[in-house]
Amino acid sequence: MKQHWLVTCFVNFFIASVMGLLLRLMYVTPVEWINFQFLLHGHSHVAMLGWVYLMLYSLIVHFFLTKEAQQKAVYNRLFWVTQFSVIGMMFRFPVEGYALFSIAFSTLHIFCSYIFCRQIWKDAQPSSLSEKRLLRAALVFMVVSTVGVWCLGPAVGLLGKASAFYQISIQFFLHFQFNGWFLFAVLALFFNQLKAKIDEKQFQLFYILLIVSTILTLALPVSWYLDNPVFYWINALGVTLQLGAFGVFIKIIKPKIPIFFSTLKRIEKIIYGFALFSLGLKVGIQLIALLPGLDQVSHQIRNFVIGYIHLTMLGIISGFLFGIALKNNFLNPKKVLTKWGIKLFLLGFVLTESLLFLQGIYLYFGLGEFPFYHQNLLFASIFLPLGLLQLVISIYSDKHVKFAVND
Repeated sequence: MKQHWLVTCFVNFFIASVMGLLLRLMYVTPVEWINFQFLLHGHSHVAMLGWVYLMLYSLIVHFFLTKEAQQKAVYNRLFWVTQFSVIGMMFRFPVEGYALFSIAFSTLHIFCSYIFCRQIWKDAQPSSLSEKRLLRAALVFMVVSTVGVWCLGPAVGLLGKASAFYQISIQFFLHFQFNGWFLFAVLALFFNQLKAKIDEKQFQLFYILLIVSTILTLALPVSWYLDNPVFYWINALGVTLQLGAFGVFIKIIKPKIPIFFSTLKRIEKIIYGFALFSLGLKVGIQLIALLPGLDQVSHQIRNFVIGYIHLTMLGIISGFLFGIALKNNFLNPKKVLTKWGIKLFLLGFVLTESLLFLQGIYLYFGLGEFPFYHQNLLFASIFLPLGLLQLVISIYSDKHVKFAVND
């Protein structure tokens, strides 16, 4: 992997985490010169499109393309055009929110993603059928998710931002980004890292169940804006199928995990275990949300929403990305800076998630605010950018990491 690609991805992640820290600071003390909503848009776009998207981009190019294909000029040019759009969003969203320039940079990113999908579809040569199917499903979900973005303009023009059409368009994009493109892509990469023969019948069942459940569970965010009991039952079916999918997933990987983990260093075992545990926790939370009334509460209590989003982004997706980077020495697991960066990041994640869900539980039971909640959340959040900064320094300064494709 190109070292400057890797540094860019982690710098983007660090900047997104600093934006998140500022958002939590604004709950503790007024920061008059910052618009909270605008900064929130900047934080989410840089985290999703600057960190996760570009890291997936880099890893997919590295693991699923031949060395000859990796050398194609289109991939390097496309990476930097995409990063240019991220920088544009990084600076414009905190200043203007959704306006001319920020929308222009967002649109540029979407067109870059279309080119990426086309190129990867044509050039990728995964080593197994399971990797190929998961990768292609990820690319399809990425393209499908952008339908939600293209619907935003007509939604505003016809019915306004307060309309169900507008809100559902946003949820459509987010759902198929997080649960489609991001999740399927990291699973494709995870199967690539396992390097084990997979039972085709078991995989086919897992694959079909996961595809169908991903589509059906869109019904939950739709139910927040359209009051019809049918959406509850569609989501319930989707969550049940998802549980079945991950039951098969566990059956597939269970005999492979001991061999896989035996090849890992201690920090790598911790991060992969963390990612897999987060994945199980996500499935469990979706099951709990089926309890009567909790499907709506999960949306109404903002702490639950943020906690769930961060569980997916930081726990599952970033967890797998960190694990892959460590296992392949893109992050040097022997360096003290790397080890402490990972540990501080995990500490920040566990503390902030605990506080978010604890505050959500307090609100659910009518107990008000957890004592010094915002102050504690601000303090816990400091560990996230602090850990990421150490990882950036570690990557940039490491002269011993061997990258497969030289800069």
